[in-house]
Amino acid sequence: MNWESERRALLVAAQAMAARGLVAGTSGNLSTRLQDGLYLVTPASRAYDEMTEADLVVVNEELEPAEADHIPSSESLLHLAVYHARPDLGAVAHTHSIYASAAAAAGIAIPPVLDEVVVQLGGPIECAEYGPPASEELARKAVKALGDRRAALLRNHGVVGAGRTPAEAVEACVLVERVAQIFLFAELAGGAKPLPAEVIDAERAIYQMRYGLQVQR
Repeated sequence: MNWESERRALLVAAQAMAARGLVAGTSGNLSTRLQDGLYLVTPASRAYDEMTEADLVVVNEELEPAEADHIPSSESLLHLAVYHARPDLGAVAHTHSIYASAAAAAGIAIPPVLDEVVVQLGGPIECAEYGPPASEELARKAVKALGDRRAALLRNHGVVGAGRTPAEAVEACVLVERVAQIFLFAELAGGAKPLPAEVIDAERAIYQMRYGLQVQR
């Protein structure tokens, strides 16, 4: 199969990711789950404004590309690990936005200081322990930090965001960047205050129902 609609959706979301300042140059990556153990991934070392649908790489569970002349993103292990851990997700984004990366460099999680952090992302944006880029260690630690939520920080690196579609995965990263900026400014202004615990619990239930996850009582 050529996966025309999937290629189009991934390319549009990848170029939006760059246009919204979540990545620079050829950094970052985006993928979507296909079927039968296949995934569509952005290519390595390709500028987003020059990227075409034909550049996107179909890979299997061993990350072997279907086209010999295409190389998938070096962070494909991260994407595959998230898909294996989270069957509810259909797309994964990895970004390097400024404020979120600053929080990641400081090694601090972002608490639920806004309602949408819980309703749309599932709760606090945890910061994964450090793992070398493009490594299984990074992938494993990212999955742990992600849990059943839709975004996590990668220590000294950036962000992983996820969703049912490439557009949703990118929007998760957009929200992380916005919340990171608000959180860091609030810390400077006297300290960010998380939402009340009972509000977080209620909004967690909304998140779990919205994304088809098992509601924890």
